[in-house]
Amino acid sequence: MEDEKSFSDICGGRLALRRRYYSPYCREFGLSSARLSLWSLTAVTCTVWLAAYGLFTLCENSMILSAAIFITILGLLGYLHFVKIDQETLLIIDSLGIQMTSSYASGKESTTFIEMNKVKDIIINEAIYMQKVIYYLCILLKDPGKPHEISQVVPVFQAVLHACCTQGTGARPIRRSVGLHTPLVLTETGSSISGRHI
Repeated sequence: MEDEKSFSDICGGRLALRRRYYSPYCREFGLSSARLSLWSLTAVTCTVWLAAYGLFTLCENSMILSAAIFITILGLLGYLHFVKIDQETLLIIDSLGIQMTSSYASGKESTTFIEMNKVKDIIINEAIYMQKVIYYLCILLKDPGKPHEISQVVPVFQAVLHACCTQGTGARPIRRSVGLHTPLVLTETGSSISGRHI
């Protein structure tokens, strides 16, 4: 069974959530973000090249134009290969583990697998971003030496988190455990944090 819904992120970008149910024990969630806009790419390229041309007319040094072209090409390749994520998938197989796959705009794929016995809990992280509150999903991993403590916090669907928290002054995260099957709505009162079931 498969269904798809459209949403928008905190910055107004389009998001598409796809859910697939292969069996009662295997489910896949895919989040697709908007593709790279040709208009924004053209605007950035023209801005860099016009600035380089302005410097060239002042300095009369042809190396400036060559450097501008070189920097633009390298910057675009780096952005497509390391930053711009087109799609992220989360494959959950009960009693086996969780596989997270990120597909970049250049075609590169990055896959991470977490064994289920290493998962301590799943939380909804609440972050204060300027005048807004954003929520994102995180996986808490157990510390092998101390099973009751947390060794690592792994954010899920990092493209949305990156888009929301890298513009402006950033976000201040507030973590709260919600259990594997019990989501909570979190509120902050003064310096304390409370949660309520939904």
